[in-house]
Amino acid sequence: MYDLLIRHGRVIDPASALDERADVAIRDGRIALVAPAIDPSTARATIEADGQIVTPGLVDLHTHIYWGVTYWGIEADPVAARSGVTTWLDAGSAGAYSLPGFRRYIVEPSRVRIFALLNLSAIGLIAPTWELSNLDYCDVELAARIVAEHRDLVLGIKARIDGNTTRGVGIRPLQLARALADRVGLPLMVHIGSGPPEIAAIAALLRPGDILTHCFTGGDHRLLTADGRLAPLAHELRQRGVLLDTGHGGGSFSYAVAEAALAEGLLPDVISSDIHQLSVQGPMFDLPTTLSKFLNLGMSLPEVIDRATRRPAVAVGRPDLGTLGIGAPADIAIFRLEEGAYTFYDVAMEARPGRQRLVCTATLVAGQELPRAAERPPAPWAALPEHQRRVLGKG
Repeated sequence: MYDLLIRHGRVIDPASALDERADVAIRDGRIALVAPAIDPSTARATIEADGQIVTPGLVDLHTHIYWGVTYWGIEADPVAARSGVTTWLDAGSAGAYSLPGFRRYIVEPSRVRIFALLNLSAIGLIAPTWELSNLDYCDVELAARIVAEHRDLVLGIKARIDGNTTRGVGIRPLQLARALADRVGLPLMVHIGSGPPEIAAIAALLRPGDILTHCFTGGDHRLLTADGRLAPLAHELRQRGVLLDTGHGGGSFSYAVAEAALAEGLLPDVISSDIHQLSVQGPMFDLPTTLSKFLNLGMSLPEVIDRATRRPAVAVGRPDLGTLGIGAPADIAIFRLEEGAYTFYDVAMEARPGRQRLVCTATLVAGQELPRAAERPPAPWAALPEHQRRVLGKG
């Protein structure tokens, strides 16, 4: 007997090369069977998904969910229930000093699956920026010890490399982050935006399997030439095996850069939200909205689902997640693909029309549906920039 049966949905599971109308059976919190038709009398409960899309629970490679401790953090569970994100990778909110607290106060109480990229800076993202400007916080020895003690939780290393975060110490933090990632044998995620350092110096330290997040930034690290074409460096990074991650956020997604990349066939390896106290208010909002932007730029539905399930899971060494394969955790998202006339924005509030948007109707973790719950209001300091507030009608 199955515990739950999801019936008659369009099942898209890129990890299993599956895109067809099918039923999904769940037993003991895991996927028991995916088949064209499963007898409903064999299940204790059913969810009717006719006309909807059933996918693995989304895997968001770039989030900030250390609520109450950091400048950026939101709470994951309430957003997960409305967005279909069942696996959250917190991208550097915690450093060596605060990772034990992240485990105790965020990971353990949460219903969703949570992992972390450890910030090179021991103080993490307690403030909006500047965490790498004091090299005394860049303690590689301590960070390596913390990774060893929390190997089940830490799936990579994170360093924000831009003019504000490094503030006067140049490329040295990235060199130290490189040394740390190599020492612990984990991928390195590097945030870009505007220099110094210059993007060429950053790219030189990236290796196969590393992740360049904010790959479509409009800052002066942008992978775009003066005449609006994609910079050769973008293709070079792809050829070298560096993963290009969207990391939309509140200041890191430019339609001009994304459109140039897609025009040359350079699709992002991963589509992530960079959800935080500001971006959750818009124009990013959530991962389904971000996926919808790429749908309306011409990517297919299986392509965008792939970049928010299988690919990010593989990128951090967890191919057991982001799949509906038999025996995998029954983490599942159900969506409607709504048709209409929509307007989407990049972070500069450049508008693009759209005809489709993904709307999550249910999120299941280990076979249990997450209840909808109110989200906390923005923190007192979390005010959107004026140009975003004006267009979004937020004052």
